[in-house]
Amino acid sequence: MAEFMASYAWVIWLALILIFLVVETLTLDLIFLMLAIGSVGGLVSHFLGAPFLLQIPIAGVIALLLIFSIRPPLLRRLRHGSDPTKSNVEALLGLEARVLAAVTTESGSVKLSNGDTWTARVFPNASALELLPGSLVYVKAIDGATALVAPEEKVQL
Repeated sequence: MAEFMASYAWVIWLALILIFLVVETLTLDLIFLMLAIGSVGGLVSHFLGAPFLLQIPIAGVIALLLIFSIRPPLLRRLRHGSDPTKSNVEALLGLEARVLAAVTTESGSVKLSNGDTWTARVFPNASALELLPGSLVYVKAIDGATALVAPEEKVQL
């Protein structure tokens, strides 16, 4: 068995490199890329004549060094240019809205400042239990397809 592993170690390393690269394309987390590069180190050590039982720790050490030294700055660099604009539910929280149909704890509708019309309910911690049409309110939360709104709270000084 040891002779077989020594003879065909390069096939095992190539298979591991391929598997790690395929998994990396699915996860995009750079962990499997570092494992693939570590496996390249195992493959190179095979061609330099190292025994198979030495190739494994060489590949592991290379992969661990890359994971802890190269991966963090790469991730920071990749995420550095990300778009800071809020989207989806995050973009709706805090938006100003006008009440179209009286908003109660059961039903109602509002027109958001972005132009969307939403079904609405009064936010559970709001001071008012009913908001009349024309009132200015703010989106406090989203529950499914319903905006939970509350009037602007006046700050007591």
